[in-house]
Amino acid sequence: MLVQRRTNRGLVVAALATALTLIVSALPASALTIHRQDGVSASTITLGITVPLTGAAAPGYNKVPYAMQAYFNYVNDNGGVNGRKIKLVIKDDAYNPVLSKSVTNDLILKDKVFAIVGSLGTAENEATTRFVNDHGVPRLFINTGFSGFANTSKYPTTYTLLPSYVMEAKIMGQYIKDNFAGKSVAIIYQDDDFGADALKGFAIAGTKFVAKIPYASGSQADPTVVGKWISGLAAAKPDVTIMFGVSSASAAALGGSYKVGFKTQWILGSVGGDGTTIASVAGPTAVGLLYGAIGTSFLPAPTDTSDPYVAQFQAINQKYNSGVVFDNNVLEGMNTAMLTVEALRAAGSTLTRASLMKAIAKSGSTFASAGFSPLGYSSTSHIGYNGYWFGTYGPTGAIKPQGGTYTLYTTDSASGAVSKTTSTRPAMPEKGLPNN
Repeated sequence: MLVQRRTNRGLVVAALATALTLIVSALPASALTIHRQDGVSASTITLGITVPLTGAAAPGYNKVPYAMQAYFNYVNDNGGVNGRKIKLVIKDDAYNPVLSKSVTNDLILKDKVFAIVGSLGTAENEATTRFVNDHGVPRLFINTGFSGFANTSKYPTTYTLLPSYVMEAKIMGQYIKDNFAGKSVAIIYQDDDFGADALKGFAIAGTKFVAKIPYASGSQADPTVVGKWISGLAAAKPDVTIMFGVSSASAAALGGSYKVGFKTQWILGSVGGDGTTIASVAGPTAVGLLYGAIGTSFLPAPTDTSDPYVAQFQAINQKYNSGVVFDNNVLEGMNTAMLTVEALRAAGSTLTRASLMKAIAKSGSTFASAGFSPLGYSSTSHIGYNGYWFGTYGPTGAIKPQGGTYTLYTTDSASGAVSKTTSTRPAMPEKGLPNN
């Protein structure tokens, strides 16, 4: 009886093997050569992004995904990536971590995206981390400078792009020592990991404040809150005031200051220094007060048409994003999109999430980019840029580098020194189309 059972089992196994062979032989050849992977087909690559299209933080940031989409459409019209066209699924999270979590789940489970690209916000990315990690989804070039995202153990599929807020604050602290020694300094900052990172960097730099004014994310839309900022500054009478928040918060601070006649030397963080966004929120009065303010950036000035990256992206914007004013948000969106195309190309024609992350580890530091500091990607680092330059805002809200040249300050997110450096960027690929 035992022999008979074994014989029957053997017959069943053989029959199943034969059936599987017949099924496989009936499949088209293309189905056998393309690796099954969410978001990848023979003809398309589906990516996703979460961003505030509505809410207090929407002004300016709502341009980023459409700038990315415009660049992807340009690449698609020129052959795509290894024969595949890129599709970008855009989700509105209103700069709300709870909503970010919901729409990110939809991107992964319903839209079946291959990767998430350029998702905005510190708290918003924090809220989605566990789900992203559990599904092994690459989260590329996130739009936040929170230093914690550099922890590859906690965020194994996440890649930063912006210099960290710790780096930026350290660099600002050094700049203030060099240019405003002995002057009193105040700061308005977003009261979450974004602002905490900044305070950490200023502490390392040794910057002392006569007033520290926190605000809850989104509260900049409340005139009463803004009034308290300005009254706090007026009482402290700082010579220099740092605004470390989003551009809509900068607009509120500048507009509130103008309203009561409060004057100070403003220094705006890179996140909150987009002149066109400030003008759209607070109007020309804020732009007038912006005149003479100091700002930081890791990208070239968006009005600098002598820069090959700016010139190329402006041309793409004019054709594929018609009617949208080219500003720092559009520049950042297109730069992120170009880096994404380079990463996808480097991953090869048999595209998987694993091959994408291996490609960034191997060659991400060599990707062409508009940023002035080198990219820090490697097998042990998911950090992008590490430096900023300082500029002054003109009467129209446009920023230009001080002294007419881009002087880059670089540092790390720890206790390393701040250094003035020069860096040679990879050349803009011909016609803005990566050829790596």
